[in-house]
Amino acid sequence: MRIGLVVDSACDLPLEYIQQHELTILPITVRIGDAVLADQRNEQASLEFLENKSDELMAKAETQPFSVQQVQDLFLRKLVIDYDYVFCMTIAKSRSPVHDNAQQASFAILNDYKGPRTAAGITTPFSLRVIDTQSVFAGQAVAAVEAVRLRDAQEGAPKMRARLEQVALNTQAYMVTRELNYLRARTRHRGDRSVSLLSATLGSALDIKPILHCNRGQTGPVAKVKGFDNAAEKLFGFAARRVRDGKLLTPTLTLSYGGLLDEMRRLPGYADLMESCRAHKVEVFESLMSLTGMVNTGRGSLTMGFASDAPAWD
Repeated sequence: MRIGLVVDSACDLPLEYIQQHELTILPITVRIGDAVLADQRNEQASLEFLENKSDELMAKAETQPFSVQQVQDLFLRKLVIDYDYVFCMTIAKSRSPVHDNAQQASFAILNDYKGPRTAAGITTPFSLRVIDTQSVFAGQAVAAVEAVRLRDAQEGAPKMRARLEQVALNTQAYMVTRELNYLRARTRHRGDRSVSLLSATLGSALDIKPILHCNRGQTGPVAKVKGFDNAAEKLFGFAARRVRDGKLLTPTLTLSYGGLLDEMRRLPGYADLMESCRAHKVEVFESLMSLTGMVNTGRGSLTMGFASDAPAWD
């Protein structure tokens, strides 16, 4: 069985990995002022697009995922011919309409796939499964990497589905942002009141950085630390302990950063985390944060993901 894998462009994985393993991207289009770019995970294009854009403009950016019709067209034009079963893994449906659009499109796809497949000389059935990763950014990548591993191991679709749903339930994603006021402005623009004026003002004045956690589509702070570098170090140290204690359900840790990766690699605690991952055979995937991620969290934000059923923080 030919199994295809689809992710949206908010899924933080290196473009080289996406291309090597033939993951299909559902692009999210970003508009900042008069400038528009469809995010295809091209790091250089993303950085150039953000060049000279003020934080004020970025906070008012508009993001547009693939519509129901666009998802349907992509599948019927290409994916139903190239594959027999497709897993479409999306950003948490609590944070974006990507999942609902893909889910709605799936009904028409499953009704209409026979024509394109018959024209291509394929008589076998086609199936697809839309999976809510229940996570964001680096967290989304955990299920995608596991899907690649399972496919490479020639696991069947039913086993892959059960495993990916288990991973989604246990994916722990974390974020540290540099500018709480930016995050508050951005969330307010999107109609989200999760970052209050008081917390943003006090946090900015005192340089307090919350470590935010996302699991099963729900986001909230698990710690508050003075200074971005200290918060990053605390997050790296926490992840290193999880790795050393054997608490990861998959041998994967994902990182993304809203800027040049060399900046992230110079953060305190990074080297110790990498050493722990090497020693315990945990594969690390690092990428520039998606364009969608950067406009929603601000430049220089750090996100991390791994799968674990251990407590979210200790």
